[in-house]
Amino acid sequence: MSVEHITSRKNALMTHIRKLAGSRAYRRASGEYLCDGVKLLEEALRWNAPLKTVVLSEGVDAPVLPSGVRAVQIPADVMQSISPMETPQGVLFTVALPEVPLPEVLTGAHYLVLDGVQDPGNVGTILRTADAFDCDGVFLVNACADPYSPKTARATMGAVFRRSVYQCELAELCALLTKSSLPLYGTALRDDTVSLRDADLSRAAVAIGSEGHGLSAEMLAKCEKTIRIPMSPRCESLNAALAAGVVLWEMYR
Repeated sequence: MSVEHITSRKNALMTHIRKLAGSRAYRRASGEYLCDGVKLLEEALRWNAPLKTVVLSEGVDAPVLPSGVRAVQIPADVMQSISPMETPQGVLFTVALPEVPLPEVLTGAHYLVLDGVQDPGNVGTILRTADAFDCDGVFLVNACADPYSPKTARATMGAVFRRSVYQCELAELCALLTKSSLPLYGTALRDDTVSLRDADLSRAAVAIGSEGHGLSAEMLAKCEKTIRIPMSPRCESLNAALAAGVVLWEMYR
C-alpha cells in the first residue's frame, strides 16, 4: 500500500477536508463525510464502510486499508489545521455518504423519531443507543443535527456505519407510518398522557422532541397518544439522549 505525503495546508485535499468538517451542504454535494479517530477508523474497517481517503499524522502507522482507499500522511501542524477536534487524534478519514431512501413499508416493530433535535452529540448518542437496543429505524425530521457531521459520527461510536438513518419531512413520515399500520406516540404531557410503564410499545414509533422546546406543535398533533417517563417530581425533564435511551430500553425489553 502506497502512502502519499502532503505538507501544504493549501493542498486541495486539505481544503476539501476542512469543507467536509464545516458544511452540511458541501457534504451532500461531494457525497462524502468526515470522521476522526483511531477507534472510529477501526469500526469503519470492521463494518466495511465505504472509505474514500485516510489521512494520518506523521508517526502514525497506516492500518491495512482496502484496495482503492487513498492513504495520505501529513505533518502534525497540518493535521491541527484541518481537524475538527481541538486535540486531533492523528487520524481523519472520509466515507462515501450513503443514499438512504424511505422504505415502501416498515416491517419492524420499534422506531424512533427525532423532532428538531439539534445537538450533534445528542443525535449521535441516540443513534448509538438505538443500535445497542436493536431499534428498527430512526427518523430525523424538522431540522435535526446532521447525522454525518464529524461530531455526530464520533458520538455514534461506529453505529453510523451499521444503521440506516432516515431523513424526511413530517408528512412523508406520517404517510409511511399510516401505510405500515404503526401508531405514533410522543413524549409529552397532555390529557391522554400515559406512563411509559403502561404504554403498549409492542409495535410503535415514538417521537422525542428537541432539547429546549420538546415536541413541535405539528408533531404533537400527529401523535395518537403521548407518554411520560416516570421520574422524581424534583426533576422537570430529561435531555433528549437520556429520554430516548429510556424509551429504547422499554421497547427492547
